[in-house]
Amino acid sequence: MKPYSQTNGQPLPGLFSGKLTVRVALGGLLLAGGLGGCSPLRLLRPGQRLLSQVRIEGEDKADAERLQTLVQQTPNSTFPLPKVAIYQLGRSFYNEEKIRRKLEEDRARYNQLIKAAGTDSSRVGKLLTKRERHVRRHQLALDKGNAIMRLGEPPVIYDSALTASSVQQLGIFLKSKGFFRSTVTATDTVPTSRFAPLRVLALQSPFHTDSQRVTVTYRIQEGPAFHYAQLDYDIADTTVARRVLASQPRSLLHVGDQYDEEVIGNERARLENLLKNQGFYDFRQQYITLEADTSFAPATVRLRTLIADPPRGNQHRLYTIRHVNFITDAGLVRFGRQRDTLVRDSVFYLAYQHRFAPKTLDRKLEVRPGQPYSLSNTQLTQRQLAALDMFRFSTVTYRRVRGPEAPLDSARGLLDATINASPAKKFQETVEGGGTYVAQLVGPFANLRLKVRNVFGGAELLEFGVRAGFEGQYDITGNNNAENTAALNSQLTTQLGANVNLVLPQFLVPWRPNRYFAQYNPRTRLNASYTYVRRPDYTRTNAEGTFDYLWQRSAFHQYVFTPFDLSVIRTADLSPRFDSTLQALRFRQGSPLYRSFDNLFIPSFNATSLFNSNDFNQTRDAKYLRLFAEVGGLGRQLVQQQPLISYTDDLRRNKLKIYDFAKLTADYRRYYKLTPQTYLVYRLAGGLATALSRTDITSVSENGARTTETAYLVPYDKYLFAGGSSSVRAWKPRRLGLGSYTQYRYDPANPAEFLRDENGNLVRDYNLEQPGEVLLEGNVEYRFPLYSFIKGALFTDFGNVWTLRANPQQPGAQFQLREFYRQLAVGSGFGFRFDFTFLILRLDVATKVYDPTAPGSKWAIRRFSFREDQTAFNLGIGYPF
Repeated sequence: MKPYSQTNGQPLPGLFSGKLTVRVALGGLLLAGGLGGCSPLRLLRPGQRLLSQVRIEGEDKADAERLQTLVQQTPNSTFPLPKVAIYQLGRSFYNEEKIRRKLEEDRARYNQLIKAAGTDSSRVGKLLTKRERHVRRHQLALDKGNAIMRLGEPPVIYDSALTASSVQQLGIFLKSKGFFRSTVTATDTVPTSRFAPLRVLALQSPFHTDSQRVTVTYRIQEGPAFHYAQLDYDIADTTVARRVLASQPRSLLHVGDQYDEEVIGNERARLENLLKNQGFYDFRQQYITLEADTSFAPATVRLRTLIADPPRGNQHRLYTIRHVNFITDAGLVRFGRQRDTLVRDSVFYLAYQHRFAPKTLDRKLEVRPGQPYSLSNTQLTQRQLAALDMFRFSTVTYRRVRGPEAPLDSARGLLDATINASPAKKFQETVEGGGTYVAQLVGPFANLRLKVRNVFGGAELLEFGVRAGFEGQYDITGNNNAENTAALNSQLTTQLGANVNLVLPQFLVPWRPNRYFAQYNPRTRLNASYTYVRRPDYTRTNAEGTFDYLWQRSAFHQYVFTPFDLSVIRTADLSPRFDSTLQALRFRQGSPLYRSFDNLFIPSFNATSLFNSNDFNQTRDAKYLRLFAEVGGLGRQLVQQQPLISYTDDLRRNKLKIYDFAKLTADYRRYYKLTPQTYLVYRLAGGLATALSRTDITSVSENGARTTETAYLVPYDKYLFAGGSSSVRAWKPRRLGLGSYTQYRYDPANPAEFLRDENGNLVRDYNLEQPGEVLLEGNVEYRFPLYSFIKGALFTDFGNVWTLRANPQQPGAQFQLREFYRQLAVGSGFGFRFDFTFLILRLDVATKVYDPTAPGSKWAIRRFSFREDQTAFNLGIGYPF
């Protein structure tokens, strides 16, 4: 049976059928034959050997991954492509003499042009720039080869000196981990017989003797691991000793632990920070020495921590902060004019003109007069000032008080702290413009944002935003389709919006907040936004206002609590044809899409916990966890009576409706850094959205007929969706689901009937959003470098959405524990990331592997094609997760 398209009734080219199979097989044979006859050994000079394999044997308790990184020579990479073969391919087009000749010609030509330019400095400058650009390009080709060679890797020539150095490094590492009696040896062997099946395709024997390849084997004998039997301290300064001994419960070293120099280094850093946080301003890590005695008992270590006194017989001095000066306009100079000084809580605020309220800045200061010096308070002050977004930079410096002002007690000292903060620009504008390509249409857009700092003098941040654009959309009702065919026509929609955002650098509460919360960087955010969308099918507006409290538990962990989130959604116009489509979806398939075009009032409160230890470019071994909870519509029975009235002929007559609901979502991501430039990333996400009580709605038609229904209703925007560039990428955004239920298109000429193709088969609808109440999805992605700033990715996504309650009109859509794992959609693909450091552009190509909603066979990969209903191309900014 031939697979047929469900969009136009034409046969789809199968992946393993017909002429395509023959062409793929023939192409594969030719490619394999070419690779089989192409050997990197041809690049070797006499006496050189290719490093073929590196093995480490004998490790048991030692970290095998760490040992692997210490080996200074590794074979050429073969994933995802053999890099040395790519290099050799580029080498066949490489002509060093031609490049060198071209370099000299370009250099001589530009030198003549520069000489002819004479005293014209502008032209000379342009010619110099061009000359340097050409020279750099040619020099890069001479040093590292042409572009194809740089995509690959030159063959790794075996170097016995690097092997000896690797043996030494492995031995040092093992001893640093407590294996004091370990030994490391290495042997380099030449395989006598090598099996290469691709040689058959080049009409050669698959078994051959290859004396030009080397396998290096590092053999490790760990010996016994040494453990701490006794931990002693030798501290001459009693003041220092008292503080160190009191912190022993927080020590990183414990009796019975295995000796580890990395942990010992961390313990030295801990002791340094401990003493610096308790007033020892001059203390340095160099005063700390840890001595290991391995003669105490077999396989044991007696570790002694020594803290020496400063030279010349002095003691470590405790420092107290005497004065704190805060200069709020550092970098400004007014000749002949002194800065004015204000005093608040014994802190001196200096400025030519006081633009920042000392009361606000005082909440951000952890460096206070009369307190002991503390490194952590210094760093916390700098972080909190940076979080205000009011200053270009801020520094905290200290000056020792000397001379007659210094105290007579030599064991104590005084510090004067100076905080220098340079104010940022009061106004900052950002203009963005571009275009989107959706539904085969190019839609321009423009954004304008204005940021105003220190609006009322209390370090407030005010932001305005205006956006306008056009975006292509498919006409799902067939309004633009005069021929009433299965193909969807496109149209541009108008989208306008504006928002205003005010951030206060403290909690806005009716009582005076405690200074204790200042270390968590508390903020209050008030936001209002308005969105207008106009399409031929409808006109819809959304006005929303939120009141948020934000605070940081740490540099990686943020909380957001929103006690007030109010949204008003209105539909000003709805075309009769689109209304007929919505009603057909409602009565025949139980879709809640029509509720999105009612007039709704959505009051809610929510909370978010976000932990993210990664950076913007995602270059760390990190974790990400976002938890979100929302409850809305509580107490609606106090302000509205049921049944709710809905006029279908004139939406403007409808009063605002309130639905009560609850929503929970979780998103966990793990980033594994395999090598400096390769990563394994996975993501697991889930969610639940449900109505808290039943809702009775009476619909009034144009002729006055009334129909009452009872249902569990959730505001449409609160449903859960799957599919898109950051979800299951083989499906369009929000189009995956529900469960195993198949969505079909309606006939544009008769919205009450399903559309059929020329063979009488029902046409699937890939463009209708699928709102669900249960969400489960996950992603696995391997990221690796390709060339320079171009990175690659291989990924597999899975997931789906379901309903909580059974619906006879949507068989297979309900979530069931015994069935859900069979209804997980699967898509796979590859992607390219263009990493410009400040901006990451992404292109992902994903195809459906398993489609639980497909009628008949669910394995969509058997019908592979680049059609829009099988393969998706996703463009985006930033990583998908």
